[in-house]
Amino acid sequence: MASGSCLCGAINFNYTGEPALTALCHCTDCQKWTGSAYTSNVAVPSTAFSITKGKPKKYDMKGSSGKSYPHYFCGDCGSSLYGEPEFMPGVTLVKAGTLDNGAAEIEVGVELYNKSRVGYTKPIDGAKQAETMA
Repeated sequence: MASGSCLCGAINFNYTGEPALTALCHCTDCQKWTGSAYTSNVAVPSTAFSITKGKPKKYDMKGSSGKSYPHYFCGDCGSSLYGEPEFMPGVTLVKAGTLDNGAAEIEVGVELYNKSRVGYTKPIDGAKQAETMA
């Protein structure tokens, strides 16, 4: 089991099992969502994910596909917590930086939207590279 929280501790969560996918996303939406160069994501089955404390706020955005992509965050400290993209039914994308052990131990399997990669980052050795969400 892995657990995590927002920066202020108002919201806690956990998930069981191993991630189905680990990914960095370089798309401009993720850059805006994090205020950084990319998001670091751990994809887990939604049935294995649960909020154990607090109630996150939700922002429902539309992705480039036109499908809904609800983003969940802490209404107190603003931490980005997870998303539930309609194009990936049954999957919760946990923001790896919110995990109690941080993102350092997460091995990145794929980098998405590398066409939007900022110039000061380089591809990760061994990670699959994709121009879009494919």
